[in-house]
Amino acid sequence: MTAHRLRTGIVGVLLSAALLAGCSKNTSGLIKDLETYTPEQIFERGEYELSTRDYEQGAYYFSEIERLYPYSEWSKRALIMQAFAHHQDANYEASRAAAQRYIDFFPADQDAAYAQYLLALSYYDQIEDVGRDQGVTFQALQSLRVVIEQYPDSEYAPLAVARFDLAFDHLAAKEMEVGRYYLRRKHYGAAIKRFRSVVEDYQTSSHTAEALHRLVESYLSLGLRQEAQSAAAILGHNYQASEWYAASYALLTKQGLQPTALGNNWLSQIYRQVLKGKWL
Repeated sequence: MTAHRLRTGIVGVLLSAALLAGCSKNTSGLIKDLETYTPEQIFERGEYELSTRDYEQGAYYFSEIERLYPYSEWSKRALIMQAFAHHQDANYEASRAAAQRYIDFFPADQDAAYAQYLLALSYYDQIEDVGRDQGVTFQALQSLRVVIEQYPDSEYAPLAVARFDLAFDHLAAKEMEVGRYYLRRKHYGAAIKRFRSVVEDYQTSSHTAEALHRLVESYLSLGLRQEAQSAAAILGHNYQASEWYAASYALLTKQGLQPTALGNNWLSQIYRQVLKGKWL
């Protein structure tokens, strides 16, 4: 369901406003005695509130349809609109709850894919800077994966893929931030663990080239030359034009070394996978 499908025409909105204009309101501005109005009229009032960007009141009217007319077709439409309105209002918990009810009640409906996408967005839009706990990022990835795998032919699958990649990159960025922190403090073992995670678990992210360079730095600091050379060899094969390869090459040649996969360490094994086209 795209944004234009979430709304009826402007004529319907204006009719809705006229129908409910004479209704009694309480101090919060909400219409009283909604029981005297049809679900269609209440739905149109909810759409009118959305058109004025009063998403909280819009969500209220849609929720009232669910309460007053729980078994009607309007209730089903109002439920997905609740999820949409709450999301627009940045009330992500309420948006998730409404979207999940829609999925539970109408799993085979044509808008189930949109409900799942809204559920995923309710997590995705809460992803903050890389310095925060990344639990919500994992939840976003899990929910986006459901959209991609269960609704591959929907219009939301490509959108979910794009956001999945961004969230995935976000997790890699977190690993890099922690790795750099340890590297600056010369805690090389802890730094290597983080950079290795990026190389092995987030290899399609935008941070892989830097992670390989930081491994070169860390291993050279520990005197582990073969590992450093192997990391640089992977860099040279996949990112030869990058600034990170240039930096690693300079570090190695300064010590009379070359980017070459040596020994049987984990990086030399990856290098062999690279040559076989089985990595990245």
